[in-house]
Formats: sequence, structure tokens, C-alpha cells
Amino acid sequence: MPHFRYQIENNGQTRGGVIAATNAVEAARLLRRQGRVLMVNPVEQAGRKSLGDWLKALNYTTGPSQREVLNFTTQLAVMVRAGISIRAAIDGIAEQAENVKFKQILEQIKGDVEGGKPFSEALTRHPRQFNTLYVNMVRASEMSGSFAKMLDRIAAYLTQQIETRSMVRGAMIYPGTILTLAVAVTIFLLTFVLPKFAAVFKGKENILPWPTKFLMGLSAFMVNWWGAVVAGMILGIGGIWYLGRTTTGALWIDKIKLSVPIFKKMFRALYISRSLQTMGELVNAGVPMLDTIAITGDISGNLFYRNLWRRVYGAVKQGKKISFELLKTTLLPRAVVQMVSAGEESGRLGEVLDESSAFYQKQLRETTKVCTSMIEQHGRASCRERGEISVDA
Repeated sequence: MPHFRYQIENNGQTRGGVIAATNAVEAARLLRRQGRVLMVNPVEQAGRKSLGDWLKALNYTTGPSQREVLNFTTQLAVMVRAGISIRAAIDGIAEQAENVKFKQILEQIKGDVEGGKPFSEALTRHPRQFNTLYVNMVRASEMSGSFAKMLDRIAAYLTQQIETRSMVRGAMIYPGTILTLAVAVTIFLLTFVLPKFAAVFKGKENILPWPTKFLMGLSAFMVNWWGAVVAGMILGIGGIWYLGRTTTGALWIDKIKLSVPIFKKMFRALYISRSLQTMGELVNAGVPMLDTIAITGDISGNLFYRNLWRRVYGAVKQGKKISFELLKTTLLPRAVVQMVSAGEESGRLGEVLDESSAFYQKQLRETTKVCTSMIEQHGRASCRERGEISVDA
């Protein structure tokens, strides 16, 4: 029978211990006879864990996804608009949260709000779940008194970002799958198929062309030194992962994204639409311009665009216009820079940014479809060529 560690309060005194019960509800029912139940937690039992235990542990340690944050924002907007206090709304949402870690985060936020802290300040304790854009938009709404409306804007922004990320990932799945299959098939041919033909060419190595000799030698190396090959692959993957976490490696990877012929247009549209949408949301929310530019750079998703917005930040801090620094870069089309300049002159920068981001969001969807279609056509053409070669042979 499962055991539960408990704490109860009786006549002002707190005591704890371990109790055996079929489940936590039954344990709490038994303990209520002895006093007010403060805590009931299952005791970890030695031995093999079930699949349910592993899933429960994973749910406990894994933080909330961006979609869970979106659901929280949407529910909070509805409840606040209905006249429910923030503390009560957060409490109700926390009770329904399936992710244990997110539930703990919401309870901490509720405790901070009950302690007198503004909601935006309570969010700053959890930057991984609520980024600077989220916090600043909430802070601006607290000052303007449009909290529920701002939550709707944040939810719309998160929805757009989730759809964009899903769209780009979907476009990358096909080439990733093709590359994985190509590597797997090559390894299979070199280690299982080609060695069977080695005996046929034994003693005739001098008359073989050098490409065949190279493949035979590579096949023999992979068969005889497969341990070294596996270790080299692991070290290579680990090295790429480590390089990507360094500033130099991240710059190199971001440069590749903007240089690969098939994908550079898609990534360019992604970074431009994300930057313009973020900046537009913050400007319309009333966030100070310097904070808006700094947040836009952090959320852009590419180090080259982040450095661009940092240069814009420095120029604006010196009293110059946003378009002054943007005119010097090739990362943004000249049409976008002209529209930003016109928005600054007319005082309608937020509207101009919204329209520009919507245009590039549409261009991103079209570019993604084109990239996916080109990759699929290339894959079909390669398959037909291999089939024709095998038939001719």
C-alpha cells in the first residue's frame, strides 16, 4: 500500500509523520480526524517505477510550454473581463493546470499579488515563462487601466508566434528527414552491402578506378573501426552543439540561416515579421521607445538582427530617429525603412509597424510553402534519377 508523508495542525501545534492509505484523498480523510491537514505527499518507494510514475515525474520537472502560457493569458483575460479579481482568477486557473511546475509558478504569482506586489512585478520572477515583452505590456496596461484588453493583445501575439514557429519547423522537418535517411542508407550500404562485394574484387585492386578504391577503403574502415566511427559521430554532434552555444558559433549558425539559397528568404521574412510585430505591439501598448527597441532586439531570434536593433538603440538614445540607423543596413528592405520613417514623421508608427508585419507574415507563409515545394520536387527528382540509373544498369 502507498505511504504518504503528512503534516497536520492540532491545537496550535504542528506534527508530521507517515501514513499508509490507498491514495492521497483517503490519507487526507483519515488525517482530518486528527486536525487540520497542512501537507500530504507520496513517499518515494524503492524499486522499479511504472510508466505512470515516470510520466508524472516528467510533468513535474518540465516547465510549461508557450501554448500553456497562451491558455493562461486567454483564460485570465476572460475572467478579468467578467469582473473576477486577479488573485481569484489566478487561483482558479492554477487549480486546473495540468503541468505541476506551472501550477507552482501560478501559486507563487498569486502569493506575490496577495502580498501587495503588482502583477507585472510578480511575473518578473519567472522570466523563462513570461519574457520582457509580456512583462512590459502588462506593466503598461496597469498604468493605463486597460488590463483585459492588453491581455487579449498579448494572447493574439503569442498565438501568431506559435503559428509562425510551427510553420517554420514544419518546413524544416522534410529536409531533416531526407538528410537523416540519406545518412542511414549510406551507412547501411557501406557496412552491410559493399563488404559482400569485397571478395569479388580481391586481387584486382590495381585495375579499379580510384572512386571504387576509396569506397572500398571507407567501407573496410567503418567495418573494422566502427567503435571509432560511432565515437567520432558523437563527438562531432557534441562539438556542433557546444559551438552553437558560444557567441562565435551562434553567429556562424545565424549567418548560415541568412545565406543558404533555399531557406534564406524564409528566415529573412521570419526575422523581419517578428521584429516588426514585436515593435508594433510594444509601441501600441505605450512602452517607452528605448525599452521597445531593446526588447525587439532580444526577441528577433537572430544575432545579426539583435545587433542591428542595438545599434538603433544607441542612435535613438543620442536623440536620432529610428530610421537613421536602419538606412545603413541591408538586413531590412528599403521599403520597410521608408515606411518606418513615414510612421515616425506622421506619429502613426504603431499602425505602420502592424501593417508591415502583417505583410511580411503573409510573405513568410508563401515563402515557406515555396521552400517546402522546392525541396519535395528536388527529392522526387533525385528518386527518379536513382531509379533510371538502376534500370539502365
